[in-house]
Amino acid sequence: MKQRFYALDVFRGATVAFMILVNNPGSWKYIYPPLDHAGWHGCTPTDLVFPFFLFAVGNAMAFTMPRFREAGDAMMWKKVARRTVLIFCIGLFLNAFPFVRYNAEGVLELKAFQNLRILGVLQRIALCYFLAAVMVYYLRPARLFTAGVALLLLYWVMCLFWGGADPYSLQGWFGTAIDKTVLGETHMYHGEGVAFDPEGLMSTIPAVVQVILGYWAGNFIIRTKNTPVEKKQEPAQAANGLYPLLTKLFVAAMLLIFTGLCWNTIFPINKKIWTSSFVIYTSGMAIVVLATLIYFIEIRKWRGAWSHFFDVFGKNPLFIFVLSGIWVRLYGLVRIADGIKEGKPVHKGLGGWMYDHVFAPLFGNMNGSLLYAVFHILIFWAIAWWLDKRKIYIKV
Repeated sequence: MKQRFYALDVFRGATVAFMILVNNPGSWKYIYPPLDHAGWHGCTPTDLVFPFFLFAVGNAMAFTMPRFREAGDAMMWKKVARRTVLIFCIGLFLNAFPFVRYNAEGVLELKAFQNLRILGVLQRIALCYFLAAVMVYYLRPARLFTAGVALLLLYWVMCLFWGGADPYSLQGWFGTAIDKTVLGETHMYHGEGVAFDPEGLMSTIPAVVQVILGYWAGNFIIRTKNTPVEKKQEPAQAANGLYPLLTKLFVAAMLLIFTGLCWNTIFPINKKIWTSSFVIYTSGMAIVVLATLIYFIEIRKWRGAWSHFFDVFGKNPLFIFVLSGIWVRLYGLVRIADGIKEGKPVHKGLGGWMYDHVFAPLFGNMNGSLLYAVFHILIFWAIAWWLDKRKIYIKV
């Protein structure tokens, strides 16, 4: 089996670490703008995290697909379907966890599961993985390219002609009506103040292309000849073998970014409805980051504590992501007395209490919120390091 570029592991691990950072601020009221999502149109560094993760899923697919082809159709369907269902169900589990909550009287009660949100981050990963895997398995490169372009254009046309007067707005986006019909309003996300799911069914269509682009990049990298991972070479020879690869990657990245920015003028870059321009732009950014890592790690050999810090996250990415979600949800079950308000005792969850009484007093609201998130990155890094040290890799 072909060896992996170490840079791919670091890229995937850094994406997981950044996901933990942006998902666990001490307070959602105090977030540095680059660490917050764009209000609607636009793209912040935080908006890159999820598409980078889907791109990394495609990278990994470049290594597993040859084994699927060797095993045959039946084995491919079995493994892909099993992984899809398992990831989707884990996402549902996270949406429901911890299954209980405190009511207004401070008494634990079961959650109302008739209001359980069906979709989410892991559910989108599962659906995109399934559809992309089937397309990659059955379509030749030229047809795969055509299919990817067709999906992006199809989504644009659907948004434009099925949407309202402002088809790219929260109120005008066509996908919400379909989600309401298929899922029901009570099973959708309400973070925007109305029933609107940023991981909805229709916006999953262009997200599939994100995985396909990740597959193309990963497949191109592992097929590159005369790399230091395939042949024992002197450092200078290895560099000469990789520079053409980097040139092609950077050219491809610039073309994608330029195309995404041009498309943005008529089809705005928007994560919440996952526009086609958003897919193209963020995939270009992912290639830039990946190519930069290849330069420093594979050519310059700048490896050490910094790269190891991220690569341990990449050894158990899904497990660490799920664990981080479970961990912070458990904070809500630990209630701590926090003074008296209007003659009644006030209780806070453990997470809020730590921020209010440790991080904010020591570092201020904004810095305290950031360091609270960094603190949690260190917790999950320690767990990931321990697992890696004992060669424990939890795969789905």
